[in-house]
Amino acid sequence: MQSILLLPERRRFAGQSLSAEFAKRLGRAVRLSEAQAGDRAQLERYFTLQPSGWPMAVIQRRFDAGDADKFVWLRADPVNVRADVAGVRLMAWDNLELDYEESRRFLTALRPIFEEYGIELSATVSDRWFLRMPPGTALPIFSDPMQVLGADLFEHMPQGDAGRRWRTFLSESQVILHNHPANADRLARGQQAVNSVWFWGGGAMPESITTSVGSVDTPDPELQALFALSAPSPSASNLCDLRHVRDWSMVEKRLYGEPLALLDFADGLRWNLEPSQRWRFWRRPLHRLDT
Repeated sequence: MQSILLLPERRRFAGQSLSAEFAKRLGRAVRLSEAQAGDRAQLERYFTLQPSGWPMAVIQRRFDAGDADKFVWLRADPVNVRADVAGVRLMAWDNLELDYEESRRFLTALRPIFEEYGIELSATVSDRWFLRMPPGTALPIFSDPMQVLGADLFEHMPQGDAGRRWRTFLSESQVILHNHPANADRLARGQQAVNSVWFWGGGAMPESITTSVGSVDTPDPELQALFALSAPSPSASNLCDLRHVRDWSMVEKRLYGEPLALLDFADGLRWNLEPSQRWRFWRRPLHRLDT
């Protein structure tokens, strides 16, 4: 069985040393041609959707609640934003630690914004919010939150006539959340405010989802949903999701005893490890990941 390790960008391991044993192994490995960088591109190497697209809202909703097939869905996740001299930046997503009651209060306040347009706002877990729209609803393209973290919010909002309604939804949501008493309670407890939403992952259920891997080991709910809804694959490869890891020694620990492995970094670099490479003794050890 081949282990495929999904890894973050190499810069996430900056300043960390490789062990002598692994430096030798990586120096003898085959460096593959660089692939497209980015979290979504990384997953698209192992999952194919027809028609093409990346409608993670409907995929996650189907996995969570099983009620997604007939509608168009969009994520409207709670986030924290911060204003500075350069604009308004997305500072936190998926780590705000909302409890059920806080989520209920926020959703109750936000629903009237969308109900006027026949859009239903709901949640499957406290920090996973969804907008349900009628079949055939056309949506502009939204950026995934991992692309936007740390960046100016409005540089990633859809522009033109197609994006006007969604820019308005965002502004109105921010006003309501900024003034919501639940945020005063959160700040008093030392927690970040939930002061905006972020729209992403829109679309209808794809006709098919296929994968080139036989199993997946991941803490990521989106990847869990993708694999669960994929057609079964005869592949013996295991996709191991280490994109959250920042300690290189944990990667080496995971690779210990794995004769066949593919290292896939989010910046597009990939190395293929095989047992026969141990005979390439003339190759120098690779002590740095950024070479």
